[in-house]
Amino acid sequence: MEKNKLPISQNPLRTKEDLRLAFAQLTGPLKIYYSAGSAQLQLGHTGASYASDVAGYEGFSRVLWGLVPLLAGGGDSDLWETILRGIANGTDPAHEEYWGEPKDYDQRSVEMAAFGFALALIPDKLKGKLSEPELERFVSWLRSISDRKLWDCNWLFFRVLVHLGLKKAGFSHDRQLVESTLDEIERFYLEDGWYADGVGGHSDYYVPFAIHFYGLLYAKLMEEDDPARSRLYKERAALFAEQFIYWFAENGAALPYGRSLAYRFSQSAFWSALVYAGVEPFPLGVMKGLIMRNLRWWFAQPIFHADGTLSIGYAYPNLIMAENYNAPGSPYWALKTFLPLALPDDHPFWAAEELPLPPLGARSVQKAPHLIVCRQTEVSHVLAFNSGHLSTNEHTHTSAKYEKFVYSTFFGFSVPRAEWGLAQGAFDSMLALSEEDNLYRVKRKCEEISVEDGLVYARWTPWSDVEVRTWLIPGTPWHVRVHRIGSARALDAADGGFALGIERSSGLSAAGELRVAEAEGGVCAVNADGASGIRLLYGGGRAELIYPHANTNLLHNRTVIPTVKAKLPAGTSWLVTAVYGDAAVNPSLQRWEAAPVAKVEEGQLAVYMPGEDGPAFQINIL
Repeated sequence: MEKNKLPISQNPLRTKEDLRLAFAQLTGPLKIYYSAGSAQLQLGHTGASYASDVAGYEGFSRVLWGLVPLLAGGGDSDLWETILRGIANGTDPAHEEYWGEPKDYDQRSVEMAAFGFALALIPDKLKGKLSEPELERFVSWLRSISDRKLWDCNWLFFRVLVHLGLKKAGFSHDRQLVESTLDEIERFYLEDGWYADGVGGHSDYYVPFAIHFYGLLYAKLMEEDDPARSRLYKERAALFAEQFIYWFAENGAALPYGRSLAYRFSQSAFWSALVYAGVEPFPLGVMKGLIMRNLRWWFAQPIFHADGTLSIGYAYPNLIMAENYNAPGSPYWALKTFLPLALPDDHPFWAAEELPLPPLGARSVQKAPHLIVCRQTEVSHVLAFNSGHLSTNEHTHTSAKYEKFVYSTFFGFSVPRAEWGLAQGAFDSMLALSEEDNLYRVKRKCEEISVEDGLVYARWTPWSDVEVRTWLIPGTPWHVRVHRIGSARALDAADGGFALGIERSSGLSAAGELRVAEAEGGVCAVNADGASGIRLLYGGGRAELIYPHANTNLLHNRTVIPTVKAKLPAGTSWLVTAVYGDAAVNPSLQRWEAAPVAKVEEGQLAVYMPGEDGPAFQINIL
């Protein structure tokens, strides 16, 4: 079969032509969904926090993140004429498809960044095609972002990109506004190349695919005009890369963590921006491998509708995990990873041999995002042990996306389906507590946190008179959780292990017969794809399998969660569990049988990990 007729899952993704083909494969199905005036790309009927016409405009703009690099690097697409017509009509107040001027905190401002990007990279393809009145209206419409209020987070960069585009295209721009906005963004910087997404915000994928991505665009395009800041952005990105590389498994999967995961393969957009900006913290072949393996992993997942358009979801279509701002066209932000298409044909990136990940340590302590990242290289498994955060927000499923004890490239994580009971709550990698009424609370934010080399700690208060102190002892395939629960009332507790998928990712066949291995105080679910288990090491309770509602997990549409359930009296209770996760195909249970041990002597609780002579953790429990 000719390469250009292959399904995207069979695209080898080796050459520039392969990446161009992937763009065509991703965007070809969109063509029938453009509106009569071409200013709207309406891909479905699910709603978002903004109106459907704004959602259509969003879908229109997000295609530009891949189309602009394609054109800048010498490629072509018949979508460009559609885009030009849409820009002319969308910025014409007299046209029925006029996008409207942005208000304060408006989604329209978010999408303006793509047009600033286009003006910066391919100004002649806009200026040479739009008539003078059309160009004037377009530029005037873009300038409206200058005095609009933006959320105090990565949104500030949208204003910068618009004015950067105006400058590069030869239009008047507000340099002072750009400077003051970039100074505001400086407040988000933490350490080791990490930012928070706003003061006190989370450090998640918005650091690589937004803040660093835009910073590297700025660094490349403003090397001569603002050399000091350009150098700073490149240095920080290189520093960040040393830790961020740990988020990627050998098979191309990246860590599912945080919000906006519906943007899928934007996970590797940071590496694309590094290559574009000429920053090489790792050899070009390593970064090429990171990008291409991540794309291959994604294109092998059932993430497409029957018509070939991207769905909302993660490893399969899933509205349950989506954000309130995810409209049908939102996932096309993932096209940011196609930035290397802007590189010329003779750029060394295209000739570089794709290389595997460099040798990485088994553990990376990342204090800025409050994580200890562990690796099982032999089975392409990455786990991030998480303390949680001192603040929270109102985004969808914030607790599930930011407060679980551990996140995994193999087991993913789950979000609640509803509020009643353990099956609807899908509490993997969480301690869930209930006032004996089957309504459970979990950690939403912390009062105190710490992340050290061998230990993660959090103190949290699910009620004003209930205090939980949790210590995590990271490891693979075993990790241990020590909980001290002080409560003024009796509680039901459920400590959930990993969610094991019980369907193949394609959903076409079962993942093999589910076997159950039991041990004293423990239970383990095993199938051909892996194993997940939990053991009660100290405290009252029993282990059992919880079958959560379908479509709660990001990776697997049906799962089972080994869970320790306990009745806790008023007062102080201790609960110590050992959690097992094996990502091997047809896993052996040998390591499940060699479990951690907890011993109590003279009021001292000591935890011993398999194969270790001395205790990994000790605490006085009197």
